[in-house]
This record gives sequence, structure tokens and C-alpha cells, in this order.
Amino acid sequence: QVQLVESGGGLVQPGGSLRLSCAASGSSSSSIYGMGWYRQAPGKQRELVATITRAGSTNYTESVKGRFTISRDNAKNTVYLQMNSLKPEGTAVYYCNGARTSWGRVYNYWGQGTQVTVSS
Repeated sequence: QVQLVESGGGLVQPGGSLRLSCAASGSSSSSIYGMGWYRQAPGKQRELVATITRAGSTNYTESVKGRFTISRDNAKNTVYLQMNSLKPEGTAVYYCNGARTSWGRVYNYWGQGTQVTVSS
């Protein structure tokens, strides 16, 4: 019902920038109300990076505040993550998440992940 496809990962030097994109498609994609980015570093649990509602309210984990910006184009069902001043500890697989409700149930969808490597 909903497919999420990420793009934009890659290798970047410390202090550099990357922009991730995540496009939602499928019969229920227009009803997604919350979208976000999570990341999972090797040997660690998946953690929240940033979220954004359909109305544009945002939330960031403390470690990325001031450096990362999440945005959303509702017409395109696409969410973006602009990452500036990247640090080596930002190396992880970044996953896009989308959530919708139907008949009182919350449905979460995940993309396949995109690798971000911050290294000199």
C-alpha cells in the first residue's frame, strides 16, 4: 500500500554535506501524516534522527540540531534530510519512515535504507 524509496546517500568527508530524499508511493501514500528519518550505525540500535508532520512541525534528536534540516513536499509525497557539518559518528544506514492511521490503527512503513559514510 505504501512504498518508500530513499536516495542521496554516499561517502562524504567530515564537515561536508549530503541531502537525502525519500519518495512515498502507493495507494495509501497520500494519507501519510508523519514522516521521518532514522539511522542505524554498526552494532547499535536504530535511532530517530528527525521527524516532520504533514503540517510541517519538526523534531530533531539533540545531536543533529543546528546541522540537519528535515523538510517535506506534500504534493510530491517526498521528505528530505539536508545534513550539514557531518561528523564521522554520523556514519550509518539512514532509513525513511512514514506513518498513517486507518480505523484507529497506526501503520508504519520503512524504506530499504541508504548508506551514509563520513570519512576522510
